[in-house]
Amino acid sequence: MKIILAAIIAISIFSCGPKQQAPQAPPPPALPVAAVTTGNQTTYQEYPASIEGTVNVEVRPQVSGSLDKVFIDEGAFVNTGQPIFKINEQPYRAALNNALASLHAAEAAQGNALIEVDKLTPLVANKVVSDYQLKAAKATFQVAKANIESAMANVATAQINLGYTLIKAPVSGYIGRLLKKQGSLVTPQDVEALTQLSDVHEVHVYFALGEKDFVSFKEQYAGNTIGDKLKHLPSVALLLADGSEYTKAGKIDVINGQFDKTTGAITLRATFANPQGLLRSGNTGKIRLSLPHPNTLIIPQSATIEMQDKIFVFALADSNKVKKLPITIEGTSGENYLVKDGVKAGDQIVLSGIDKLQEGMVIAPQKSVVKASAVAKN
Repeated sequence: MKIILAAIIAISIFSCGPKQQAPQAPPPPALPVAAVTTGNQTTYQEYPASIEGTVNVEVRPQVSGSLDKVFIDEGAFVNTGQPIFKINEQPYRAALNNALASLHAAEAAQGNALIEVDKLTPLVANKVVSDYQLKAAKATFQVAKANIESAMANVATAQINLGYTLIKAPVSGYIGRLLKKQGSLVTPQDVEALTQLSDVHEVHVYFALGEKDFVSFKEQYAGNTIGDKLKHLPSVALLLADGSEYTKAGKIDVINGQFDKTTGAITLRATFANPQGLLRSGNTGKIRLSLPHPNTLIIPQSATIEMQDKIFVFALADSNKVKKLPITIEGTSGENYLVKDGVKAGDQIVLSGIDKLQEGMVIAPQKSVVKASAVAKN
């Protein structure tokens, strides 16, 4: 009985004590928000490129013989018509002399044939001899005349071959490697050329666009035809192998007529002035294309979250609730996204802490003047 009485007293005392209060909900998180702004931005796209001179010529011999002289050195600049190689001319000089001798013999034979015609003409007229002999003499004369023409052609051929023994620069430019040295035997059938000659007062820079990039490329610039679009294209920059930018701007002037079936890409050509000869055939680099985005929507990348290959922002809705919105990106500039679709100018978006937000969650928005202005400047 004493135990039961003590329990009743304890329960009475506990029930008369102060009641516990229910736990209160935590306050909504205070997060910075700013309005989506617009501005003029320029984005850049880079493509691997190869550099070639406006003219790249393989210098090859057109006659066979030993290489008597090499007038230039590798890397030298030569002007059009400047001698660069000399092939032994003695066999070709002898061939020319032989052709000239044959020509003189043919001329003498023609003279004899003409004398015979002149002798027989009055005899036939006086019916001393038959006209058959005169006809035969005239035919002999025609053969002698044809022999002269053949001999003259042989002389011309021998003169051409003799001229080929002195190899001259076909264009102005820089000499490549000299693959044959003095004393080497050279022929027109050689697999390797004597050297290569590059005219690099201007250079052509070739780069390729994939099919998707090319479609976007065509849509970005004014003009109904490819020719019209080429006229409206802005200048392009060339990044050299060390990452530095070439001092001269270039211009895209050629777009290939078809896609490469192997790579699925189309080749474009930009031309750059090269007055100092700093660029050479065989150089590599990157073409940088610029694309202006006038009055485009700007959002800092830190204000976005990526989920399942889509990019979202949290926008401030009624009653300070947040709404997750998908956005479409058309480019990046620095630390900002350039937005094509999904939000509009003036929409309030959460700038940070978005990894802990959920759809419909209430926040305490903190206007971020600094963040908003920073976005506008970028």
